[in-house]
Amino acid sequence: MFFHKKELIKKDVKIEAPNPLFAQLLLEQFGGATGELTAALQYWVQSFHVENPGIRDMLQDIAIEEFSHLEMVGKLIEAHTKNTDQTDAFKSTLFAMRGIGPHFLDSQGSAWTAAYINEGGDVVRDLRANIAAEGGARQTYEQLIKYAPDAGTKEMLVHLLTREISHTQMFMKALESLGKLTDPFFGNVQPDQTVDIYYNLSTNGAQDERGPWNSEPDFRYIADPLNAKA
Repeated sequence: MFFHKKELIKKDVKIEAPNPLFAQLLLEQFGGATGELTAALQYWVQSFHVENPGIRDMLQDIAIEEFSHLEMVGKLIEAHTKNTDQTDAFKSTLFAMRGIGPHFLDSQGSAWTAAYINEGGDVVRDLRANIAAEGGARQTYEQLIKYAPDAGTKEMLVHLLTREISHTQMFMKALESLGKLTDPFFGNVQPDQTVDIYYNLSTNGAQDERGPWNSEPDFRYIADPLNAKA
């Protein structure tokens, strides 16, 4: 059961002047791959796969918050497209043709698709996918903040970006509670003997870069894979 309260999760949207061109950019977080609709549906569906009651509750709480963020982005888009004359509207051909307010489109006019949703029925796999999803959303918000046309819009976007960071921390803590934050193995099939091998496949004849990702004790470094013994 859902109840909708007309008050936004954060204060009302306040902008200085409508900017349809910026509203078109905002569509990326409404109907785009990294947008709030994608996140809300992804986390909500994932929750049905989870047996751990605490993690299931967390996923549903965050999913509902993402729906509230979708509403905030939609209100921003509405504010930046209404009360504009025809000349202003044509600064964004998308809104000139589709009308004011949000649409299930990204900033380039491509329709939202369920293919954006990343869920796979395993809690560890899904939580890791969610960390990546939050990172993508945060990057998009950083770009939007860079081009925000007024202080009110920027303040709202900074809040939304902040919550992406909060959700990332929650997902990381959930993985940590399962002992899987840094453990790459989470399936049922045991890996073979190559699991700790690092193949040096991008050499240019100069000194190759080494780091914890290809060094002992966690990895066996194969400097010359072509001549290495099978």
